[in-house]
Amino acid sequence: QEASTCPVLYNFVFLSTGSTVSELIVIGEVGQNITVPCYYSVWNRKSITSMCWGRDRCPSSKCTRPIIWTDGWRVTEQHSSRYQLKGDLQSGDVSLTIVDAREADSGTYCCRVEIPGLFNDQLTNHKVVVKKARISTASPHTYTSEQTSAPGSTSESSFTVTRTWPSVSASEAPQTASAPCSGPSGCLDVTANLQIWQDNTSVSLASQQHPERGLYIGIGSCAALLLILILALLLT
Repeated sequence: QEASTCPVLYNFVFLSTGSTVSELIVIGEVGQNITVPCYYSVWNRKSITSMCWGRDRCPSSKCTRPIIWTDGWRVTEQHSSRYQLKGDLQSGDVSLTIVDAREADSGTYCCRVEIPGLFNDQLTNHKVVVKKARISTASPHTYTSEQTSAPGSTSESSFTVTRTWPSVSASEAPQTASAPCSGPSGCLDVTANLQIWQDNTSVSLASQQHPERGLYIGIGSCAALLLILILALLLT
């Protein structure tokens, strides 16, 4: 799809004793198709004439560093396919279109329409400014990395505990070794400590989950002691 052409133009006109010279500023962005306007009056078929576009200001004759020529009917010379005349040439529209503009396209362009007669050429100098396109700032993304075991580790010197432990305070939790166990015996000691800690935690958790059992046992013990005391009094 062809990019839109949205240049901003500022027109400054300067008159000289000979050819009419005007100055224009055209501003566009990188990647756009920029149109640099240039027109002349066509009264009849005989008034259709040749013209050229060149880089730099218009010289006393012809175009400096010409980029495209037309005889008024068709394009006769073209320096690059990026320079095109898309207007109606036979109606006097010889505007230059710069396709896919680049920063290097910035500079002065000369539109020279060759009008028969001495010092009758229509000259227009254009200053083209191609700016970088605006870049939107994307929101930052958060990436997570998966930690893996250190290179060179073996299955004998590492182990994985897949058991789910109940929630305990930091003081009750067993201290894990900062480095893998040095040998199989060390791994067995660690596994045994973990099993003991699990059993103690399970008992503590069971007593926390059923506090009414302890209450019932205490009441039964008090009743038994009271009954023994009454029987002792009766016997005495």
